[in-house]
Amino acid sequence: MTAAVNRLVRALTAVATTVVLTSCGAGKDDGGPPPLVPMPANVPTKPEYKDSDDVVRALGATGLPCTILRRAKTDPRFGTSLDCRAKINGTAVENEIHVSNPDTYERDRIGDSIASRRKAPYSHTLVAAGNWYVRVMEPRYAPRIAQALHGVVLRPEGGKIPDYPLPSIPAEPRYKNVGALADALDAAVGCADRKSQGSAVIDCTTGKQSGAPNCATLALHATPADRDRTLREAIAYKGVPATLVAAGNWTVNLCDDGLGERVARALHGRVVRYDGG
Repeated sequence: MTAAVNRLVRALTAVATTVVLTSCGAGKDDGGPPPLVPMPANVPTKPEYKDSDDVVRALGATGLPCTILRRAKTDPRFGTSLDCRAKINGTAVENEIHVSNPDTYERDRIGDSIASRRKAPYSHTLVAAGNWYVRVMEPRYAPRIAQALHGVVLRPEGGKIPDYPLPSIPAEPRYKNVGALADALDAAVGCADRKSQGSAVIDCTTGKQSGAPNCATLALHATPADRDRTLREAIAYKGVPATLVAAGNWTVNLCDDGLGERVARALHGRVVRYDGG
């Protein structure tokens, strides 16, 4: 019975996805379409992906191969969807990937779909950017998916990050731009293959010259409260270790846990670490 119910739920999900990707919205009783909910302002406009298979390839390129489980029946003129399973820290994590046609999509239509999924009773945790979003079935691993795809995590509406205690964060040094922060990190442990995600975020690769490449995300923050919110979000997921270095108006999120103290010494910051337990 349980297997049959699961198959029915999957089928209904595929149908719902098709409607989201292909329809222009049902009209109200007065004959006019309902207003679209805009894309959240913090969702970057890039990267865009050609289709859902392109997202799977991007995950694989960052060390998260994702085995395709099923495909939704959608019209590729509007978009494509599929489910895949990746393994993160030994845990199998299923992901629903939805990509709108990059030539025809409207940002607010994707925003409208995202808004409906974040509300009760669905309360999905999503990762989004450009013309796509991913539902991460294990919400604690959403930051890892976001880091791999250069997107942002969108929590269910009403979700709140606990006010986790943080160590005392130094008020200095501060950086005028994220490029200067990247240069400082490069001098310490490397910061190659830089990819800007807007004016205040850079993704790069540490340890490339030493033969131990790994990812890092660098960000500048408008206020100490914004910085601390980023730190607390990074350590919010049980079972997902995190190592960051922070000071002043910046944070560096390191995929290589072993670099924390070295980066902190070089950049005069403080290590914020969660062991996942």
